[in-house]
Amino acid sequence: MMKRQCGMLLPVSSLPSPYGIGAFSREAYDFVDMLHEAGQSLWQILPLGPTGYGDSPYQSFSTFAGNPYFIDLRQLVKEGLLTEAECDSYDWGEEEETVSYEKIYQGRFEILKKAYRRYTDRDALVTFYEKNSFWLKEYALYMAVKDSMGGLCWTDWEEGLRLREEETLAAYEKKLEEEIRFYVFIQYMFRRQWMALKAYANEKGIRIIGDIPIYVSFDSVDVWANPELFQLDENRTPTAVSGCPPDAFSADGQLWGNPLYDWEYHKKTGYRWWIDRLKAQFELFDIVRIDHFRGFDAYYSIPYGDTTAVNGHWERGVGIDLFVQIKKELGEMPIIAEDLGYVTDTVKKLLEDTGYPGMKVLQFAFDSREAGCYMPYKYPTNSVVYTGTHDNDTIVGWYQNIREEDRKIAQAYLNNADAPKEKIPWDYICCALSCVADTCIIPVQDYLGLGSGARINTPSVASGNWKWRMKQDAFSGELCERIRFLAEIYGRC
Repeated sequence: MMKRQCGMLLPVSSLPSPYGIGAFSREAYDFVDMLHEAGQSLWQILPLGPTGYGDSPYQSFSTFAGNPYFIDLRQLVKEGLLTEAECDSYDWGEEEETVSYEKIYQGRFEILKKAYRRYTDRDALVTFYEKNSFWLKEYALYMAVKDSMGGLCWTDWEEGLRLREEETLAAYEKKLEEEIRFYVFIQYMFRRQWMALKAYANEKGIRIIGDIPIYVSFDSVDVWANPELFQLDENRTPTAVSGCPPDAFSADGQLWGNPLYDWEYHKKTGYRWWIDRLKAQFELFDIVRIDHFRGFDAYYSIPYGDTTAVNGHWERGVGIDLFVQIKKELGEMPIIAEDLGYVTDTVKKLLEDTGYPGMKVLQFAFDSREAGCYMPYKYPTNSVVYTGTHDNDTIVGWYQNIREEDRKIAQAYLNNADAPKEKIPWDYICCALSCVADTCIIPVQDYLGLGSGARINTPSVASGNWKWRMKQDAFSGELCERIRFLAEIYGRC
């Protein structure tokens, strides 16, 4: 990575747009322009996969596919595939700063099918399908079958489908041929629009930091099509699932529920699935952040069927072996390791052996229960510093809600006990920008001085997440100038 750089964190879904959710639309290009004007060189986003129940980008139907919600409908209007009247005829939700996933789900696929029926360049779809068939063939079939089953998880499909018997698969491929082609069309449009946006960002000197979860959703084509990659029994039921142990923040721990990898099988294949996965991600992004990196060193295994993480235990992970193979086949790739949480000596050793930068979150520095483990003066240069991530409250919200003893530590460190409240987020932004970490990423909400209502996600809370959207024209010229001045004065422009 380049030395002394900075950028902003904003999910694509949080961009403003007239159709209920952020997309690869004019507003995305405007955001890139703003980053450029503000002296930034990085835009970090969240995973781009198609979201399932709960709307989390970390629980996707596919690790390779893209989210249909992000397709810009206005571009389809320009191409003559839709009309403005058709786009405006749907109820996308009335709140400017909130995504209404239910309304978008009800309307987005219906209007995309109208565009599909009018699309005539079938040769382009065939070419795209052939290039991406190693994942697209199974994905398009999976989604077509899921639709025909009323959205049921693959474990509730008929046995021939669930166990992938050839005769049954062939019958459904024939029966659902048109629906399968529709899902190919969706992915073609998604990829074409995203790559155009990425190219524009790169031309402006902005590199994209993508994000991939370490685990995949159980209700996904990845597990259905590749059961041998995971810890499943003969009935293809998980024997154990993922999560985090109880700690000072959660008495029951966190039960994520993702199937765990069968690392011995992955090793026998030369980690082919992981290498294909990362190769595909680096076609989409300039830099890739891998979520829950410590799971490669050791992972928390919870018996399947448990309702909490209390009865879980630690298992040894794949370790450096995976990354040796990745570097052997793909070369040195710019990867950020999300190493947050309790970091053991073996995790530190794995991070050091890979050479990847880890993450530092400023909010964690002032927790009196953690004895200053995240104090900025301890950050290494080979790291990425954040005021907070998508899983944190905004700086304004955090500062208002932390315990009094923690606030006193923070005030002493920043020497700002008497600061007016509007100055508080800027103090933490400057603290992050000024530290020695090579890379600094600030969530957009902190530059805008927004409170807890702009929080993206609250871990372990099942509903109400992933909904916040930025207002149109949120960044004034004056604000951009201030941000650029800070990037320059701290040597990150």
